[in-house]
Amino acid sequence: MNGTVDILCITAHPDDVEISMAGTVLHHRALGYRVGLVELTAGELGTRGTPEIRKAEADAAMKVLDVAFRYQLGLRDGFFRADEVALLRVVTAIRAHQPRLVLTNAIRDRHPDHGRGGALVAEACFLSGLRRIRTEQDGRDQEAWRPTTVLHAIQDHWLDPNLIVDVTPFWARKEE
Repeated sequence: MNGTVDILCITAHPDDVEISMAGTVLHHRALGYRVGLVELTAGELGTRGTPEIRKAEADAAMKVLDVAFRYQLGLRDGFFRADEVALLRVVTAIRAHQPRLVLTNAIRDRHPDHGRGGALVAEACFLSGLRRIRTEQDGRDQEAWRPTTVLHAIQDHWLDPNLIVDVTPFWARKEE
């Protein structure tokens, strides 16, 4: 885990950032914002490739996106729920990186993990600000931290957006 970031993308699977928010990440990187990526799962149940192929693709995408770090929380693809264990893993990541903005999956989507993941991340963002929830990293207690903003990206189902980022100048790099 490599320090604090301005924007933390926390998504269900390794390819969710690339599909739904890569242009936004590239836009903000061009403005000088520090961005990190965290996935809830390795996407091991995905029908498009193996976990090893998905990891290689994610590593390559990390370089294109020029982000500070990328790692996975080890939740089980297809079966994670917003239970205490999962929530505390996400809270620990949020507190470790102290983002002002969290980007995550849509609350409603074709893939059940996306909706569950988006809801889990939103709940964890709130919980991470409660000082009576104790988490630690590297043997040290973490301070409470709550992101200012949580945004959910459109991936499959159309939703009326509250915010649109023009990613036209970054489209070729997004496709890369």
